[in-house]
Amino acid sequence: MSETQPPRVVVLGGGSAGWITACLLHHRWHARGGEVTVVESPEIGIIGVGEGSTPQLKAFFDQLGIEEAEWMTACDATYKLGIRFSGWSEREGHASYFHPFPGPVDLHTEPRFLHNCALRRRGFDVPARPDDWFLAEVLAEQRKTPHPQDSFPFAPSYGYHFDAHKLGAFLREWATVRGVVHKSLKVTEVELGPAADVAALLCEGGERIEGDVFVDCSGFRSLIAQQKLGAKFLPFAENLFNDRAVVMPTPPCETFKPQTDSIAMRAGWRWSIPLTTRVGNGYVYSSKYISDEEAEAELRQAIGMEHEGDVRLLQMRVGRVEDSWTRNCLAAGLSQGFIEPLEATALHIVIATALDFAEAFEKGGFGPAHRDTFNRSIAAKYEGIRDYIVAHYRLNQRSDTQYWRDNAANHALSDNLKGLMTAWFTHEDLREINLRQHDGNPHYANMSWHALFAGYGTFPPQPKMVPLPAGLAGADKAETRAMLAACASNFADYRP
Repeated sequence: MSETQPPRVVVLGGGSAGWITACLLHHRWHARGGEVTVVESPEIGIIGVGEGSTPQLKAFFDQLGIEEAEWMTACDATYKLGIRFSGWSEREGHASYFHPFPGPVDLHTEPRFLHNCALRRRGFDVPARPDDWFLAEVLAEQRKTPHPQDSFPFAPSYGYHFDAHKLGAFLREWATVRGVVHKSLKVTEVELGPAADVAALLCEGGERIEGDVFVDCSGFRSLIAQQKLGAKFLPFAENLFNDRAVVMPTPPCETFKPQTDSIAMRAGWRWSIPLTTRVGNGYVYSSKYISDEEAEAELRQAIGMEHEGDVRLLQMRVGRVEDSWTRNCLAAGLSQGFIEPLEATALHIVIATALDFAEAFEKGGFGPAHRDTFNRSIAAKYEGIRDYIVAHYRLNQRSDTQYWRDNAANHALSDNLKGLMTAWFTHEDLREINLRQHDGNPHYANMSWHALFAGYGTFPPQPKMVPLPAGLAGADKAETRAMLAACASNFADYRP
């Protein structure tokens, strides 16, 4: 096969990861002769609890030309303007905070938020909660749609909530109509060729499926990448303690806010995600600090389902493979790695992996230079996401259980995270350090880091705060809130 010719791609495993990857690679290569086949066992279920996304999922649908009206109804989907974190801090005035997806309007308000954060870090008594400075928070609080009137040209950035099973089914139908081959078969063996590359998948019934590139979306089993090719798995257990989740749905709400709720619990946190047909609930926890039975009881009590409904217990393998691209195999989804769902980044990485792989392959085929550059780039994305999520635990302002105390005392931190924490407490410029750490392309923006630090109230204690001296002015919160309220009036109430 020529290096410039699109490859024959075989995807092992369906679900959201497998079908997103198949759709993207088909969309990119089909017109030039590329072929994509998805091999999906009818006997193997998908995890299917990842019900939230970042705005990258919207970009995915936009790239494929799929309208929201086409897929959202089919997948029970709702809008997501950000995440509200509740109970992660015991500091007065910081019981919760909102982490928004920033949009064009926030280009005018974000500098005000950052300015007041800089002042408050130095001990001056100015308002610096992230909730007060971003349009997404106002829209979510007022239960507004993210689509403005035609006369208002500044649409916010947003993600979605969705039913993961239905999303996979929708993408399967969309893809197969357009030429992606779907084989409902159970793979029994991965056949290697003379050069130790993957040559084919052998299936029950004797079918042999050949390809040039094999994408491993077989979940935590990682049948090709880890089991057959020996891709090394790097655990994150010393950084992230949680290894279990117990999940169960509750009936849908007639009215809800277009946001994910992340609520601290005794030994972890729980999500509340509104869909049109139900509310998704899950408790992510560490089995070192609480038993499965205790976690189930705590979740049931929190959502008012003590004596009804069934739960699912999931075990999580948190970490990543050292190289996402090994020989002619690309690992994606859970086969590639898993970082707990706190910031809903799973599909974000799937999309980035597929797009970056396609670009690297087009430049260099199976050559090592572009492959190695790709692997370093994907690894950096994982490390950047891990650092941001670790920071949620390391910076927590709770002391009521050993779980939270141990997280606050955890010193298994990357040098990058240590650098950002030091910069915050020594009043340095976080933006400059964040850019320098990631060669000008950090995974989490300066605003997100400020929202986390400020949302927890990691400032000098309130009794030590002093008024601003003459000649030093803070940003006006009331003026900003009035401006955001005026902007929000251009958005209709959200009625799915």
